Amino acid sequence: MTDRPSRRSFLVTVGAVTLAGCSSLVGGGSESVSRGEVSNVTVVGGEKPSNEPANAPPVSDRTLPVPVPLEELQSHAQDGGPPKDGIPSIDEPKFVSPGEVSGLADGSTVLAVTGPEPKAYPRRILVHHEIVNDEIDGTPVSVTYCPLTGTAQGFDRGETEFGVSGQLINNNLVMYDRELERWWPQIPAVSIPGPWHDTAGGVTLREFEVVRTTWGQWRSAYPETAVLSTDTGSARNYNRDPYGSRGYYESDETIFPNIYTDAEDQFHAKEWFYGARTAEGAAAFRRQRLHDEGVVRGSIGDRPVVAVHDPELDTAYVYRNPGEVSLDHEGDGVVTGDGERFAPDELPLDRIISFDAYWFAWFAYYPNTEVYA
Repeated sequence: MTDRPSRRSFLVTVGAVTLAGCSSLVGGGSESVSRGEVSNVTVVGGEKPSNEPANAPPVSDRTLPVPVPLEELQSHAQDGGPPKDGIPSIDEPKFVSPGEVSGLADGSTVLAVTGPEPKAYPRRILVHHEIVNDEIDGTPVSVTYCPLTGTAQGFDRGETEFGVSGQLINNNLVMYDRELERWWPQIPAVSIPGPWHDTAGGVTLREFEVVRTTWGQWRSAYPETAVLSTDTGSARNYNRDPYGSRGYYESDETIFPNIYTDAEDQFHAKEWFYGARTAEGAAAFRRQRLHDEGVVRGSIGDRPVVAVHDPELDTAYVYRNPGEVSLDHEGDGVVTGDGERFAPDELPLDRIISFDAYWFAWFAYYPNTEVYA
């Protein structure tokens, strides 16, 4: 046993393998900064490289911020304990109907995708696998979840698959694609240089929203949903959360250091925020405030945005609001100053991909974030 922190201790006796490691939660080694004082933020992405292989994951033309240059970001990668693919992705997912689901309480968390083919991925399964390589509406995708940062994000995967690299940056899942074996930290959704490949980093993935809600709320809104089955081909006890059983979600500490930590210690490390990022920067909306007020106005850089709460799923959406349209929350809808009423997910504004994240995780990647608490 070594003295370094490891999440192996959270995975002891999970499945058929017993993993040894240290159990203490520590967060040393981070740089403590005040919000807004980091000056070396890098913007990545843009044009698709001309030498991208046909089987590489589809990349987008969007640009996104990262807190340090890509080479330095790679240097912050830490061995999380389980080796490459030691946390097995689900590559041939099976689904059942709501009536066939057993042992999933109404209050259980699911990570879900809306659209013509709604699907729910119970968190109790993804906490053991972190990546599901699936197909939705005919498009190959990966639905990803990092239990240490609380983040659920969806990505197009093209003709390849994503796997769990065994590495972590800011306690956050680092995926790898099985075509080029490039590393892809989940939250920034960008490729970084790494030891398994010789391709340059800096491209961003095509991303889609994954909703974090409860099984009862999702089933009520989407009674015809498909649900990921516990028949995954892996020997796992899906009734046991290896992190929750050790108190990780309540602790104000993290297992590994983060690049940046909040010097002002504004919030509990595991407080929930809805985060959105663009080339102009990032914004974080505290979940409780948004739940209480329904509509919260803000900005990313100098661009006005607005976040709205969806009471049906107890989630939120973030929109660009260049005209600073007046919006008010009424019941389960949003009303404009002109009296027009819209569902929270159907405002006539440009939506920005957003997702739930623990405060420490959002700050670690976006230390200059705007905060609406």
